[in-house]
Amino acid sequence: MAVIGSGPAGFYTSYKVMSKIEDAVVDMYEHLPVPFGLVRFGVAPDHPDVKNCQDKFQEVAESPRFNFVGNIAIGNSDSELPLQSLLPHYDAILFAYGASKDRTLNIPGEGTLKGIYSARAFVGWYNGLPEYAGLAPDLSLGEEAVVIGQGNVALDVARILLEDVNVLRKTDITDEAIQTLEKSKVKRVNVVGRRGPLQAAFSIKEVRELVRLPNVAFHPVDATLIPKDLKSLDRPPRRIMEVLLKGYKSEALPGFDTLNIPFDNTKGVIPNDFLGRVVDNQKDWLQSATATPMPGMYCAGWVKRGPTGVIASTMDDAFSTASSIVMDWKENKPFLNPDGNTGLGWEGVKAGAAERNLRRISWEDWKRIDAAEKENGRKVGKEREKFTSISKMLAVLD
Repeated sequence: MAVIGSGPAGFYTSYKVMSKIEDAVVDMYEHLPVPFGLVRFGVAPDHPDVKNCQDKFQEVAESPRFNFVGNIAIGNSDSELPLQSLLPHYDAILFAYGASKDRTLNIPGEGTLKGIYSARAFVGWYNGLPEYAGLAPDLSLGEEAVVIGQGNVALDVARILLEDVNVLRKTDITDEAIQTLEKSKVKRVNVVGRRGPLQAAFSIKEVRELVRLPNVAFHPVDATLIPKDLKSLDRPPRRIMEVLLKGYKSEALPGFDTLNIPFDNTKGVIPNDFLGRVVDNQKDWLQSATATPMPGMYCAGWVKRGPTGVIASTMDDAFSTASSIVMDWKENKPFLNPDGNTGLGWEGVKAGAAERNLRRISWEDWKRIDAAEKENGRKVGKEREKFTSISKMLAVLD
């Protein structure tokens, strides 16, 4: 099985498939030299406990039946590997590449005015995502910041803007972010949503963390927006279910059209049967009873269900997809290459990668990058100091 994406969805699905099919082999493709997706680049730096799932992912990666293919992007440019070049060498492909595109509000000035940043860009910047290492947000323009949206990411951003820099300094936040936050003039943050607090998508945990920030005060919520009898509410709305902010949106991988793999651009997901099987009917696929699974094509994570949920819900979703893969395999359902594939996996793909001068980063290579980041972090009294550029990551190996 080829897995596109090395975030929680990809790892959890791989773990379950490998545990249920004893001879299953997984090749995990990742466009960056480093793994873990949003666990590394999306989780707030002051939430290190959320990143503990990396220990389980490390277990999966140490299996002799797992191969990490880092620094290899899937696409149609000269610096990418065509998706169709993978097909002859695998029984199945799992799309678990998450959301790589910003959702927009489509309002005037959104992409042109100074001082406006998407959540994905801002969070990626302070978490060391190379794509946004040069964002350089100017936090000295004024004392007021506005965050549009009421999910956990919105509250993460608000907390980072208001937190004591000396507290953040001990986390794995980037040094560039610390330097910028030290110069910040932001004293007030407005979290704006189109509905009331009962409908907000943030978790009670996130709210409590904001309340507990020293020297931070809050304007009270309009009492008319809160039901008088909270006891009458079900527990989930009462505790405010934890759902991430929809500032994110997935997009189709280059090559989907050529291979007739559908994509719902409106919802930003791959049409599927809600159990992870990609279906071949894009139009009205949500209601269509005629949509049929595409052999050997599966999806998990945000590209399956949209940009909602946290690590725990992603794990449940990934296990659901894994169960579909295992069930189909054990019931001899059609997979890719019904007449037989090469069985080579990455070994059959790497020649094409070499022709494009693409450099594969293995799990052992990543461990060297990981060790270097941790050593750099120890020098400044923090867990790790992330490399914020691909060239610096690769320099460790040279």
